[in-house]
Amino acid sequence: MNIQTKIEIPEEVFDWYDSYAHGMMDRREFMERLQKVAVGGLTMAMLTSAFIPDYAKAQQVNFNDEDIKATYVTFPSPDGHGEGRGYMVQPTSLAEGDTAPTVLVVHENRGLNPYVKDVARRCAKAGFVALAPDALHPVGGYPGNDDEGRALQRELERAKIEQDFVAAARFLNAHALSSGKTGVVGFCFGGYISNYLAAAIPDVINAAAPYYGTPASTELVGNVRCPILGQLAEIDERVNTAWGPYEEVLKANNVPHTIHIYPGTRHGFHNDSTGRFDKEQAKISWDRTIAFFNEHLS
Repeated sequence: MNIQTKIEIPEEVFDWYDSYAHGMMDRREFMERLQKVAVGGLTMAMLTSAFIPDYAKAQQVNFNDEDIKATYVTFPSPDGHGEGRGYMVQPTSLAEGDTAPTVLVVHENRGLNPYVKDVARRCAKAGFVALAPDALHPVGGYPGNDDEGRALQRELERAKIEQDFVAAARFLNAHALSSGKTGVVGFCFGGYISNYLAAAIPDVINAAAPYYGTPASTELVGNVRCPILGQLAEIDERVNTAWGPYEEVLKANNVPHTIHIYPGTRHGFHNDSTGRFDKEQAKISWDRTIAFFNEHLS
Protein backbone atom coordinates (compact mmCIF):
# COMPACT_ATOMS: atom_id res chain seq x y z
CA MET A 1 0.00 0.00 0.00
CA ASN A 2 1.26 3.50 -0.80
CA ILE A 3 2.49 5.19 2.38
CA GLN A 4 0.48 8.30 1.45
CA THR A 5 -2.69 6.34 2.21
CA LYS A 6 -1.41 5.29 5.63
CA ILE A 7 -0.54 8.65 7.15
CA GLU A 8 -1.97 12.13 6.71
CA ILE A 9 0.78 14.41 5.41
CA PRO A 10 0.01 18.14 5.19
CA GLU A 11 -0.32 19.29 1.60
CA GLU A 12 2.44 21.88 1.86
CA VAL A 13 4.99 19.15 2.66
CA PHE A 14 4.64 17.81 -0.87
CA ASP A 15 5.36 21.30 -2.20
CA TRP A 16 8.44 21.53 0.02
CA TYR A 17 9.67 18.19 -1.27
CA ASP A 18 9.16 19.31 -4.87
CA SER A 19 11.28 22.40 -4.16
CA TYR A 20 13.91 20.27 -2.41
CA ALA A 21 14.02 17.67 -5.19
CA HIS A 22 14.42 20.34 -7.86
CA GLY A 23 17.19 22.28 -6.14
CA MET A 24 15.12 25.22 -4.88
CA MET A 25 15.56 24.21 -1.24
CA ASP A 26 18.54 22.52 0.41
CA ARG A 27 18.31 19.40 2.54
CA ARG A 28 18.85 21.27 5.80
CA GLU A 29 15.89 23.60 5.24
CA PHE A 30 13.71 20.71 4.09
CA MET A 31 14.49 18.67 7.20
CA GLU A 32 13.91 21.69 9.46
CA ARG A 33 10.48 22.19 7.92
CA LEU A 34 9.65 18.50 8.35
CA GLN A 35 10.58 18.79 12.02
CA LYS A 36 7.98 21.53 12.48
CA VAL A 37 5.13 19.36 11.20
CA ALA A 38 6.27 16.20 13.03
CA VAL A 39 3.71 16.49 15.83
CA GLY A 40 1.16 14.17 17.36
CA GLY A 41 1.17 10.82 15.60
CA LEU A 42 3.18 12.15 12.66
CA THR A 43 6.84 11.40 13.38
CA MET A 44 10.04 12.37 11.58
CA ALA A 45 10.58 8.69 10.80
CA MET A 46 7.24 8.58 8.99
CA LEU A 47 7.98 11.76 7.07
CA THR A 48 11.49 10.82 6.03
CA SER A 49 10.39 7.35 4.95
CA ALA A 50 7.76 9.00 2.77
CA PHE A 51 10.14 11.39 1.02
CA ILE A 52 13.77 10.28 1.25
CA PRO A 53 14.57 7.62 -1.39
CA ASP A 54 15.07 4.04 -0.24
CA TYR A 55 16.63 2.37 -3.26
CA ALA A 56 16.34 -1.08 -1.75
CA LYS A 57 12.66 -0.82 -2.68
CA ALA A 58 13.37 0.04 -6.31
CA GLN A 59 14.64 -3.31 -7.56
CA GLN A 60 12.04 -5.07 -9.67
CA VAL A 61 14.55 -6.86 -11.90
CA ASN A 62 17.68 -8.23 -10.24
CA PHE A 63 20.94 -7.50 -12.04
CA ASN A 64 21.62 -11.25 -11.97
CA ASP A 65 18.34 -12.06 -13.71
CA GLU A 66 19.04 -14.78 -16.28
CA ASP A 67 16.93 -13.00 -18.93
CA ILE A 68 19.23 -9.98 -19.13
CA LYS A 69 22.89 -9.06 -19.42
CA ALA A 70 24.12 -5.72 -18.08
CA THR A 71 27.39 -3.89 -18.60
CA TYR A 72 28.81 -0.37 -18.79
CA VAL A 73 29.76 1.31 -22.05
CA THR A 74 31.39 4.57 -23.03
CA PHE A 75 30.66 6.58 -26.14
CA PRO A 76 32.08 9.70 -27.80
CA SER A 77 30.32 13.01 -27.15
CA PRO A 78 32.27 15.62 -29.12
CA ASP A 79 29.68 18.39 -28.66
CA GLY A 80 29.12 17.57 -24.99
CA HIS A 81 31.72 16.64 -22.38
CA GLY A 82 33.88 14.62 -24.77
CA GLU A 83 32.87 11.20 -23.49
CA GLY A 84 29.69 9.71 -22.08
CA ARG A 85 29.12 6.56 -20.06
CA GLY A 86 26.03 4.50 -19.47
CA TYR A 87 24.51 1.30 -18.14
CA MET A 88 23.60 -0.96 -21.06
CA VAL A 89 21.26 -3.92 -20.68
CA GLN A 90 20.30 -6.44 -23.34
CA PRO A 91 18.01 -9.48 -23.40
CA THR A 92 19.99 -12.72 -23.21
CA SER A 93 17.57 -14.16 -25.76
CA LEU A 94 19.44 -12.30 -28.50
CA ALA A 95 21.53 -14.75 -30.52
CA GLU A 96 24.75 -13.75 -32.27
CA GLY A 97 23.89 -11.38 -35.08
CA ASP A 98 20.38 -10.65 -33.74
CA THR A 99 19.14 -7.11 -33.25
CA ALA A 100 16.34 -5.57 -31.21
CA PRO A 101 14.62 -2.19 -30.81
CA THR A 102 16.45 0.10 -28.41
CA VAL A 103 15.31 2.36 -25.60
CA LEU A 104 17.27 5.22 -24.05
CA VAL A 105 16.41 5.58 -20.35
CA VAL A 106 17.00 9.05 -18.87
CA HIS A 107 17.40 9.73 -15.16
CA GLU A 108 16.12 12.57 -13.01
CA ASN A 109 18.20 15.61 -12.00
CA ARG A 110 20.62 13.67 -9.80
CA GLY A 111 22.48 11.19 -11.98
CA LEU A 112 22.12 7.49 -12.68
CA ASN A 113 20.69 6.20 -9.42
CA PRO A 114 19.64 2.58 -8.70
CA TYR A 115 15.99 3.22 -9.56
CA VAL A 116 16.80 4.32 -13.13
CA LYS A 117 19.21 1.42 -13.62
CA ASP A 118 16.37 -0.89 -12.62
CA VAL A 119 14.12 0.79 -15.20
CA ALA A 120 16.75 -0.05 -17.83
CA ARG A 121 16.66 -3.68 -16.69
CA ARG A 122 12.85 -3.64 -16.93
CA CYS A 123 13.15 -2.48 -20.54
CA ALA A 124 15.58 -5.32 -21.35
CA LYS A 125 13.30 -7.79 -19.60
CA ALA A 126 10.58 -6.61 -22.01
CA GLY A 127 12.81 -7.36 -25.01
CA PHE A 128 14.53 -4.04 -25.71
CA VAL A 129 18.21 -3.16 -25.68
CA ALA A 130 18.37 -0.35 -23.13
CA LEU A 131 20.98 2.30 -22.37
CA ALA A 132 20.80 4.51 -19.28
CA PRO A 133 23.49 7.22 -19.53
CA ASP A 134 24.87 9.02 -16.50
CA ALA A 135 25.02 12.78 -16.97
CA LEU A 136 27.45 12.90 -14.03
CA HIS A 137 30.14 10.85 -15.80
CA PRO A 138 32.27 14.00 -16.42
CA VAL A 139 32.44 14.57 -12.65
CA GLY A 140 32.98 10.97 -11.59
CA GLY A 141 29.47 9.54 -11.99
CA TYR A 142 26.51 9.23 -9.64
CA PRO A 143 28.02 9.64 -6.16
CA GLY A 144 25.67 7.24 -4.36
CA ASN A 145 23.80 10.10 -2.74
CA ASP A 146 20.95 12.07 -4.32
CA ASP A 147 21.79 15.37 -2.61
CA GLU A 148 25.36 15.26 -3.89
CA GLY A 149 24.10 14.09 -7.27
CA ARG A 150 21.76 17.07 -7.59
CA ALA A 151 24.55 19.46 -6.63
CA LEU A 152 26.92 17.92 -9.17
CA GLN A 153 24.37 18.04 -11.97
CA ARG A 154 23.63 21.72 -11.27
CA GLU A 155 27.33 22.46 -11.71
CA LEU A 156 27.42 21.04 -15.23
CA GLU A 157 26.54 23.13 -18.27
CA ARG A 158 22.99 22.30 -19.35
CA ALA A 159 23.74 22.54 -23.08
CA LYS A 160 26.61 20.06 -22.78
CA ILE A 161 24.44 17.62 -20.81
CA GLU A 162 21.86 17.81 -23.58
CA GLN A 163 24.52 17.05 -26.17
CA ASP A 164 25.75 14.09 -24.12
CA PHE A 165 22.25 12.61 -24.37
CA VAL A 166 22.14 13.36 -28.09
CA ALA A 167 25.40 11.45 -28.42
CA ALA A 168 24.01 8.59 -26.31
CA ALA A 169 20.91 8.30 -28.50
CA ARG A 170 22.98 8.27 -31.70
CA PHE A 171 25.36 5.70 -30.20
CA LEU A 172 22.49 3.44 -29.17
CA ASN A 173 20.67 3.77 -32.48
CA ALA A 174 23.82 2.82 -34.42
CA HIS A 175 24.86 -0.01 -32.07
CA ALA A 176 25.41 -3.49 -33.54
CA LEU A 177 22.54 -4.80 -31.38
CA SER A 178 20.14 -2.12 -32.60
CA SER A 179 17.42 -2.78 -35.14
CA GLY A 180 17.63 0.89 -36.08
CA LYS A 181 14.53 1.84 -34.09
CA THR A 182 15.08 3.89 -30.93
CA GLY A 183 12.69 5.12 -28.28
CA VAL A 184 13.32 7.24 -25.21
CA VAL A 185 11.73 7.25 -21.76
CA GLY A 186 12.71 9.61 -18.96
CA PHE A 187 11.55 10.93 -15.63
CA CYS A 188 11.32 14.56 -14.46
CA PHE A 189 14.55 16.04 -15.93
CA GLY A 190 14.64 12.86 -18.00
CA GLY A 191 11.11 13.61 -19.17
CA TYR A 192 12.36 16.96 -20.42
CA ILE A 193 15.31 15.25 -22.14
CA SER A 194 12.89 12.80 -23.79
CA ASN A 195 10.94 15.72 -25.24
CA TYR A 196 14.15 17.51 -26.14
CA LEU A 197 15.59 14.55 -28.05
CA ALA A 198 12.33 14.06 -29.97
CA ALA A 199 12.72 17.65 -31.14
CA ALA A 200 16.51 17.88 -31.50
CA ILE A 201 17.14 14.61 -33.36
CA PRO A 202 13.87 13.58 -35.03
CA ASP A 203 15.93 11.46 -37.44
CA VAL A 204 16.96 9.20 -34.53
CA ILE A 205 14.06 9.08 -32.06
CA ASN A 206 11.12 6.97 -33.22
CA ALA A 207 8.99 7.22 -30.07
CA ALA A 208 9.18 9.20 -26.83
CA ALA A 209 7.49 8.49 -23.49
CA PRO A 210 8.25 11.40 -21.15
CA TYR A 211 7.15 11.08 -17.54
CA TYR A 212 6.26 14.43 -15.95
CA GLY A 213 8.77 16.35 -18.06
CA THR A 214 8.46 19.75 -19.70
CA PRO A 215 8.61 20.24 -23.50
CA ALA A 216 11.62 21.30 -25.55
CA SER A 217 12.20 24.99 -26.12
CA THR A 218 9.86 27.00 -28.33
CA GLU A 219 12.53 27.12 -31.06
CA LEU A 220 12.77 23.32 -31.21
CA VAL A 221 9.37 21.94 -30.26
CA GLY A 222 8.00 22.27 -33.78
CA ASN A 223 10.56 19.71 -34.98
CA VAL A 224 8.89 16.81 -33.12
CA ARG A 225 7.65 14.16 -35.56
CA CYS A 226 7.66 10.88 -33.62
CA PRO A 227 4.72 9.60 -31.54
CA ILE A 228 4.61 11.04 -28.01
CA LEU A 229 3.20 9.29 -24.94
CA GLY A 230 2.84 11.88 -22.19
CA GLN A 231 2.72 10.37 -18.68
CA LEU A 232 1.62 13.05 -16.21
CA ALA A 233 0.71 13.18 -12.54
CA GLU A 234 -2.61 14.78 -11.66
CA ILE A 235 -1.16 16.91 -8.86
CA ASP A 236 1.77 18.49 -10.72
CA GLU A 237 0.78 21.98 -11.83
CA ARG A 238 4.38 23.08 -12.47
CA VAL A 239 4.80 20.52 -15.27
CA ASN A 240 1.22 20.12 -16.48
CA THR A 241 0.82 23.81 -17.28
CA ALA A 242 3.41 23.44 -20.05
CA TRP A 243 1.57 20.58 -21.76
CA GLY A 244 -1.37 22.63 -23.04
CA PRO A 245 0.76 24.71 -25.43
CA TYR A 246 2.86 21.61 -26.23
CA GLU A 247 -0.21 19.66 -27.28
CA GLU A 248 -1.34 22.52 -29.51
CA VAL A 249 1.96 22.32 -31.40
CA LEU A 250 1.67 18.53 -31.69
CA LYS A 251 -1.87 18.84 -33.03
CA ALA A 252 -0.90 21.56 -35.51
CA ASN A 253 1.88 19.36 -36.88
CA ASN A 254 -0.23 16.18 -36.94
CA VAL A 255 2.12 14.44 -34.51
CA PRO A 256 0.56 11.28 -33.04
CA HIS A 257 0.30 11.76 -29.31
CA THR A 258 -1.53 10.47 -26.26
CA ILE A 259 -1.49 12.16 -22.88
CA HIS A 260 -2.44 10.27 -19.73
CA ILE A 261 -3.01 12.08 -16.44
CA TYR A 262 -2.98 9.60 -13.56
CA PRO A 263 -5.60 10.35 -10.89
CA GLY A 264 -4.44 11.17 -7.40
CA THR A 265 -0.75 10.97 -8.30
CA ARG A 266 2.07 13.41 -7.72
CA HIS A 267 5.25 14.21 -9.59
CA GLY A 268 7.51 11.16 -9.28
CA PHE A 269 4.71 8.60 -8.91
CA HIS A 270 6.60 6.00 -10.99
CA ASN A 271 9.64 6.07 -8.69
CA ASP A 272 9.19 3.16 -6.30
CA SER A 273 11.92 4.32 -3.93
CA THR A 274 9.88 7.15 -2.34
CA GLY A 275 6.49 7.64 -0.71
CA ARG A 276 5.15 9.44 -3.79
CA PHE A 277 5.17 6.06 -5.54
CA ASP A 278 1.72 4.92 -6.60
CA LYS A 279 1.99 1.20 -7.25
CA GLU A 280 -1.25 0.83 -9.19
CA GLN A 281 -0.84 3.89 -11.41
CA ALA A 282 2.86 3.22 -11.95
CA LYS A 283 2.06 -0.25 -13.26
CA ILE A 284 -0.67 1.04 -15.55
CA SER A 285 1.66 3.70 -16.91
CA TRP A 286 4.53 1.27 -17.41
CA ASP A 287 2.35 -1.27 -19.19
CA ARG A 288 1.27 1.54 -21.50
CA THR A 289 4.88 2.56 -22.07
CA ILE A 290 5.96 -0.94 -23.06
CA ALA A 291 2.91 -1.35 -25.33
CA PHE A 292 3.72 2.03 -26.91
CA PHE A 293 7.31 1.00 -27.64
CA ASN A 294 6.20 -2.37 -28.97
CA GLU A 295 3.83 -0.61 -31.35
CA HIS A 296 6.21 2.05 -32.63
CA LEU A 297 9.63 0.38 -32.47
CA SER A 298 8.86 -3.09 -33.81
